[in-house]
Order: sequence, then structure tokens, then C-alpha cells
Amino acid sequence: MIAVEKVSIRLGGASVVDGVSLEVADGGWTMLIGPNGAGKTSLLRAVAGLAAHTGSIELDGREVAGLAARERGRMVAVVPQAPLLPAQMTVSEYVLLGRTPHLGYLGRAGARDRQAVDDAIGRLALRCLGARRLDELSGGERQRAVLARAIAQGAPVLVLDEPTTALDVGRQQEVLELVSELRAERGLTVLAATHDLTLAGQYAERLVLLDGGRVAAEGSAAQVLTEELITRHYRARLRVEQVGETPVVLPTRREVVVR
Repeated sequence: MIAVEKVSIRLGGASVVDGVSLEVADGGWTMLIGPNGAGKTSLLRAVAGLAAHTGSIELDGREVAGLAARERGRMVAVVPQAPLLPAQMTVSEYVLLGRTPHLGYLGRAGARDRQAVDDAIGRLALRCLGARRLDELSGGERQRAVLARAIAQGAPVLVLDEPTTALDVGRQQEVLELVSELRAERGLTVLAATHDLTLAGQYAERLVLLDGGRVAAEGSAAQVLTEELITRHYRARLRVEQVGETPVVLPTRREVVVR
């Protein structure tokens, strides 16, 4: 479903993604990990058709750069890391924006559009907030509204940039479980980025470790979340412990002697 071939991106004259190639199978879930500045967000934006690039990016065999905005919106839904939210808009109105690629010539929402919005709001536990303005929400509530809009869009590809930012541990689990359920129900193809290495290993089928705009490692959680790789590319002190089938990444504290 997603094929990235030798993609490079430059911002402000500097290379931020350098010759990256990867594939996400139809219905698969790949998570991008890597230190700050590794190129994760830039690559996600390019896959969503929102960033200029060289190389090739295809969605279901069609080049992203050749898709009209409306057509692209029917194929890929995006949850950005820092979305711009209209302050005066209500949650329900905002989630309805996700249906824009599907609206007819007059731009009027039909029964199917409103049902999609209602389903998304319900699944993100936002029904009690539907009439509330976006500027009245907490950071976590806003994040859930952004995800609800993407789900209401009904696209077969979901691109998520730090989808659990600002969420408490319970909501983080709810959101990732929901994405997992939607993959099973709708066959969604998911490409996401996160800084939470343990969650990445727990939920994604495949991990791609970026560093300096290049692929440093890729494979299963067991293959990528190793002490050697994570220590080298994150420049951190840590240990990796196995809990069931999931590698758990634990930072280790440097002992400081107080005199």
C-alpha cells in the first residue's frame, strides 16, 4: 500500500531525509522511531503529500505527487504532531471536516457523513464534548478530536505523527488499541512515528529506526529495540528487558554523589 523509494527532503538548504526506502504492506503497521531531528515528521509529511521531495512515494501504486488534494484526502488521513485548530469551532464541527473529501458539489454533509462523525466521536469518547469549542479543551482532549477527524475521513491509509502526545497512560492505550481495532475491521494501513519505544514495539508490526535522515535499522521489535542500537543512535544510557513478547526500554540513571 505504501512504497517509499530513495526519498530525500531538504528544508532550508539542509538535508533532513536522505535516500530513504521502505514499504508498508496493505493492512500493515510500521512505526518510525529515532532521535529528535532524525527526519520522521518530514518523511510522514511527504507520504501524506504535504512536503516536497525527490524520489518516489506511491499509495496503492499511485504516485502521491500526482494526486489532486481531494483524491489524496480519500486515500490518506493524517494526524499531525502540531495541528492547527480553529479555536471557535466545536468538536463535532471539526470532526466533520474529515468528511470534506467525500462531500458533493454543494459541500453538504449527508447521512453517511454524519454517521461517520458520530461513530468517530463515540470511539474516541468525545460525545460529552461534541458541542464544546476546541479552545475549551485540554491538550489530551484536543489530540483525541484530531484523531477522531482522521478516523471520520475513512481513508485506507492512516499517517500518525506522535498520536499519543499529551495523553495520559490510559488514553494512550485506548488510542493505540483503537488503531489496532480499525486495522482489523477496515484493513487500515498505518504509518506512524513515536518517541515511546516500548509502545512502538508493543503495537507496530515493523519498526524503522531513522537517524540523520537515513534508515539505521529496520525489522521486528526484537531486531530493532536492542541495547546496542538504541544506545548508539539515541546516545542514551539504558537497558532493554523482555516482558512477554515486548522489549521494554528503560533509561538508566547516573548515580550522583551528594556531598
